[in-house]
Amino acid sequence: MNSKPVTAIIIGAGGRGMTYASFAQVQPERFQIVGVAEPKDYNRQWMQTTYDLPLEAVVSDWRELASRPRMADAAIICTQDAMHADPAIAFARLGYAILLEKPMAPTEAECVRITQAVKDAGVLFGVCHVMRYTRYTQMLKALVDSGAIGEIVSVQHLEPVGYWHQAHSFVRGNWRNSKESSFMLLAKSCHDLDWIRYILGERCLSVSSFGSLKHFKASEKPVEAGAATRCLDCAYEPNCPYSAKKIYLGRLERGDAGWPVDVLTPEPAVKSVTAALESGPYGRCVYECDNDVVDHQVVAMQFDHDKTATFTMTAFNRANHRKTRIFGTRGELYGDGVTIEHFDFLTDQTKVISTEDPSDGAALGGHGGGDYGLIDHFVEAVAQGDQGLILSGPDESLETHRMVFAAERARLNHTVVDL
Repeated sequence: MNSKPVTAIIIGAGGRGMTYASFAQVQPERFQIVGVAEPKDYNRQWMQTTYDLPLEAVVSDWRELASRPRMADAAIICTQDAMHADPAIAFARLGYAILLEKPMAPTEAECVRITQAVKDAGVLFGVCHVMRYTRYTQMLKALVDSGAIGEIVSVQHLEPVGYWHQAHSFVRGNWRNSKESSFMLLAKSCHDLDWIRYILGERCLSVSSFGSLKHFKASEKPVEAGAATRCLDCAYEPNCPYSAKKIYLGRLERGDAGWPVDVLTPEPAVKSVTAALESGPYGRCVYECDNDVVDHQVVAMQFDHDKTATFTMTAFNRANHRKTRIFGTRGELYGDGVTIEHFDFLTDQTKVISTEDPSDGAALGGHGGGDYGLIDHFVEAVAQGDQGLILSGPDESLETHRMVFAAERARLNHTVVDL
């Protein structure tokens, strides 16, 4: 064990950067934040105050920190998707261990560049595939690996994005437009294809995919909404499930000022949120935005040893845990992110296994405890200098990102893509 805490700089102190940094508050004896690069004044100042950072270590542009000698053990990179490659490569070349928010980058070529750079530099590297690190995933994988259902034959996996989450992030928000961020499957569901690969433990050989932007477009706008371009000006608003008033002010009325409300303004209140809805992107009509990412998609995958998997991503549901069925030669598993049901073919009995952990509701309890598990593994890997403690290293992360890029090519070209 390293007697000194692992030190890190945060590159991009938005929601994800702040979340990972907070491990320093939970376990300060193991982890310490020593610098931050963040363009937003409020977030940058919050980080400086919270972690008592010297002013020279608090900058608006990551290039300032990259121009200096290495000042920490690790760099945690949580910039916007299209801004991942350059800082990841720069800090790897300086000798920093790298923890990179998913997706690695919006193009396959950039993902290859990042992978090659960290391998050439010989630094530890992890991608924030937090789903691998949950207690639920680890218990499910242990059950699969034990042979409890024999050999896996196929997997059926659902990502229920949720109607309001789609409206917030992928219609009005930062991930709405593929040219500004990335396509939907990469932005939201590279987690899921990575997770399927992790559970199966096999290489993906080929993929096909279908999907489209069906609903959130001008042609689907209710005629009762008239020409309104903002929810606050719309007579149809009380009847619209995607109403910004409902999603944001409604949460405030229930006493919930956290995500996604705090995305609109750093200090949520009725006045500040209303002002944001009057002039900002989150007050726009969902049928009058510049979004182009799909709102539903299916992917079919062929893996080694004749194993198959299907994945469905859809906006049209309540935001909830992912749902998975795993079909084996001796049994079947059903999981909902919290509970695992195991049906055994030999006994015809069903066993119900709870994976709930009291710590899941504590600090870094997001993603079913996956946020905590990820940063805990990464910090320990850096402390011990052991890449094996990171469950999502460079080669397999590149492999699963390539699955996603192949699926998007298959969707766009109506074909089967071999990997």
